[in-house]
Amino acid sequence: MTGVDGGNRAAWQRAAEKYVREHDELLAEARAGGSLTAGELRVLEPVLRTAPRVVHLLSGHGLDDVGLLRAGARQVVGVDFSSVTTGAAARRADELRLSCAYVIAEIPPVPLADGCADLVYTGKGAVIWLADLELWATEIARILVPGGHLFVHEAHPMVPLWTWDTDEPRVRPDRSYFTRSHVNDTFPAHGAVEWQWTLGEIVTALADAGLSLVSLTEHPEPFWRPGGPDAAAWGGRLPNTYTLLARRV
Repeated sequence: MTGVDGGNRAAWQRAAEKYVREHDELLAEARAGGSLTAGELRVLEPVLRTAPRVVHLLSGHGLDDVGLLRAGARQVVGVDFSSVTTGAAARRADELRLSCAYVIAEIPPVPLADGCADLVYTGKGAVIWLADLELWATEIARILVPGGHLFVHEAHPMVPLWTWDTDEPRVRPDRSYFTRSHVNDTFPAHGAVEWQWTLGEIVTALADAGLSLVSLTEHPEPFWRPGGPDAAAWGGRLPNTYTLLARRV
């Protein structure tokens, strides 16, 4: 299955309007260095030291692109299916005179040439919008040069199971780790579909596409705290994010 669900597109076009409304705040954050975490930079530092050409799949607000450039990337091409998102990101990049370009496209496939990237970056809420994991992995391998790297920093696939209770972490009764998809909690009015891929499925899809695993680390810290509560699931006992680095053989 490929293509972006109509509900997902409508949801993200509407959600992306905040990036237009909050232009000044996001511009200030970009000037301060972007949104890469210290953990991401630790893993990426050896790759970014080589001044790679980066493709950012499902690039979102674009602040990660700023961080990649500040840390050594030669250029970044962001690909996202929201025209509002890519427009807002391109405007900030132009104002800061950054070597960023943005492409509006459904993923997968990726509308870029073979071997155009030394590093493919994706993460922070991207993988749940992928309806075809195998094609995604195959396209990443196609656009990477031999020896190029894929970096993923994402919500752990277990995260949709956790409740936001503050007293003790619990598993939601309406969710399963092995259910293929469910309606996204953030955009229920649009019926936006969130895809539930297990960690094993993600790693296997990349291996089948010809990428070798360099490192895979699971973390208790979430990259996003939805709704603002201090959920017990974020207290260090459960996985909430993971970081993956793979190399095209």
